[in-house]
Amino acid sequence: MEKREQLGSRLGFIMLSAGCAIGCGNVWKFPWMCGQNGGGSFMLVYVICLLILGLPAMVMELSVGRAAQTSPLYMYEKLSGKRKWKIPGIVCLIGNIALIAFYSVVAGWIIYYFVKFLTGQNADLGFEKMITTPSVNVGYLLITVVITFVILSFRLQGGLERITKYMMLALLVLMLVLAVHSLPLPGAAEGLKFYLVPDFGKIDGSVVVGAMNQAFFTLSLGVGAMEIFGSYMSRDYTLAGESLRICALDTCVAICSGLIIFPACFSYGVSPDAGPKLIFITLPNVFANMTGGRLWGTLFFVFMTFASFSTIIAVFQNILACLQESFGWSLKRACAVGTVFILLASVPCILGFNLWSGVQPMGPGSTVLDAEDFLVSNLLLPIGSLIYLLFCVTRWGWGFDNYLTEANTGKGLRLPRWFKPYFSVVLPLLIVFILVQGL
Repeated sequence: MEKREQLGSRLGFIMLSAGCAIGCGNVWKFPWMCGQNGGGSFMLVYVICLLILGLPAMVMELSVGRAAQTSPLYMYEKLSGKRKWKIPGIVCLIGNIALIAFYSVVAGWIIYYFVKFLTGQNADLGFEKMITTPSVNVGYLLITVVITFVILSFRLQGGLERITKYMMLALLVLMLVLAVHSLPLPGAAEGLKFYLVPDFGKIDGSVVVGAMNQAFFTLSLGVGAMEIFGSYMSRDYTLAGESLRICALDTCVAICSGLIIFPACFSYGVSPDAGPKLIFITLPNVFANMTGGRLWGTLFFVFMTFASFSTIIAVFQNILACLQESFGWSLKRACAVGTVFILLASVPCILGFNLWSGVQPMGPGSTVLDAEDFLVSNLLLPIGSLIYLLFCVTRWGWGFDNYLTEANTGKGLRLPRWFKPYFSVVLPLLIVFILVQGL
């Protein structure tokens, strides 16, 4: 097996981890989740969940990764020295496969929109026609997976780290520019009120669970996506401080995406509760009615492509690491096998909008994508995070002392020991609540 690589810089780690966290979870899923769950009410609960759930879970995942220096498949077993902990590692791998099975399809949609704007066909985007045509979906999925293969075949520092730094910096700048542009739109004030002013009467169990699930989804927690980057980082800085920076970048992009979309919804008469298709309905209206809209639309969707690729690459990197460590394969061979596997795993999601449209696993009107999203968001992510938590705080796993030592190694913000009751009692109960309510 090839020698394990390391990230070349602290900025590379932060941008890479933030890129994994940001992705479509912020710019695609967060706005429609917010729109369906009361706007400002969801936003308030979501931010609280990031602080009390997401941040502690991220510190744990990065700690396990940095200490284990291995892929999620073997991390628990290596740190505990017990073979029974191999099973949770397998659950992590399954979670990565389930996530990329629908995430790569959504990334293909984004590339489709980028091509439409680039070629001047943005007047008739034909979203419904696109998702109901299997050949078009498969074509853009193939483009997505091949680009991922090419980037990762250049190794960690030369491909993944270098490209992600530029992608994320460009994405952040463009998001801020588009947010500023949306604010003066007619009717934007109503959109901002819906988005930023909470209606406490709308906060119920469904909103709370949705916000909790989104906190895990947007940070890619529970399936080892963050763990793999922890395994490539140095011990120069504490993990609480690094996690806080990643969460701050993630939250900034989520807020900006809402500032772009919700003023536009109210300005152009688009219902904010349109669901997963929201970003594909609203933003084309924005660009169609602005000066230089084709250029701005092209730029937005190319950087949306960057955002989606940052997460796909991270999840793919997890799968590659598992293949390399399990079979001793070279990077290129693991990439080739992984590419074929991802293509096959994504086929059910694509067919769920056309040939398999009669299959409605979540009830009337649902699709295979809905079922895959439920499996990942409501089950695998919270279950994975609960496993991380129990592994880090119990003597049957790694143990709280080992976890705290690893998290506090280096310069920066440190976790106090008196946090142990919160990690041992409060957090597990919150995550169990998420699971029960989600089901």
